[in-house]
Parts: sequence; structure tokens; C-alpha cells
Amino acid sequence: MTSTSDFAISVPSDTSQARQVQDRIIELLEKREFSERDLFGVRLALEEALVNAIKHGNGMDPTKQVYVDCQFTDDRVRIVIQDEGGGFDSSTVPDPTAEENLDKPGGRGIMLMKAFMSHVEYNDVGNRLLLEKLRDEPEEDDD
Repeated sequence: MTSTSDFAISVPSDTSQARQVQDRIIELLEKREFSERDLFGVRLALEEALVNAIKHGNGMDPTKQVYVDCQFTDDRVRIVIQDEGGGFDSSTVPDPTAEENLDKPGGRGIMLMKAFMSHVEYNDVGNRLLLEKLRDEPEEDDD
């Protein structure tokens, strides 16, 4: 079932335009009263995913596009981000928490996306990413 908020858009490999898409998604989640924790996690994951698509996928090439497809329900957001790059094998990204990788910058973005989102999945080619966030259950106050 589609909602009136669902949208698909393509943006050039420009981080400021990607930020506008990110802000639009967060605004739609705020209207659905997602928790601050959920909003923080989605914002962080989206920023990582969009920057990766622009920087690594499209190589900052202004002639290439990043495609974003968003679907919303009251308790879930599903975001597909696809770049025009050649892709990569996500299984070869080193674990940034392994002792030998602590000083290396690679892999942290994927780790953060997996930590904050309910589901993260790359296609076989590695140029299409599915991010899904299920609304967290509200925390009960222990007063």
C-alpha cells in the first residue's frame, strides 16, 4: 500500500542536493512522530548512504545521478538508494572494529547504517542499497 508521502527522485552527485532529500525524509518521519532516537539513526544512515553513493559510487561525477525511492507507512520507512557506479562487494569491506582496522577509515559508514537501521541490504552489484527502519517501541518510563 502506498502512502501520499511516498516519492522517488534523482539528484546529481552533489551533497547539498542529497541533504535536501535527507531533510525531506526526516521531515516526513517527524510528521509520523518517529522517536528522536529513530530520527537520529535514520538521519545518520541516510547521510552515510548518500555520501557513499556520491563519493564512492559516482566518483563525484556531476553528470551522474543518485536515485532515491522512499516508501512510508506509519511504522516503517523503506529507502532505496542507487548510484550509477560500478558497485562493490560489501562482503569485502573490512570490519572497522577489528584490531588491525582501528586506524583505517573504511567501513565505518556501513557499520553505522547496520547499527541504526532495522535492515540494510546491497544488491549483488553493490550499487543499490536498501535501508529499512521499523519504528522503535516507545521506551517506558521507570518512574
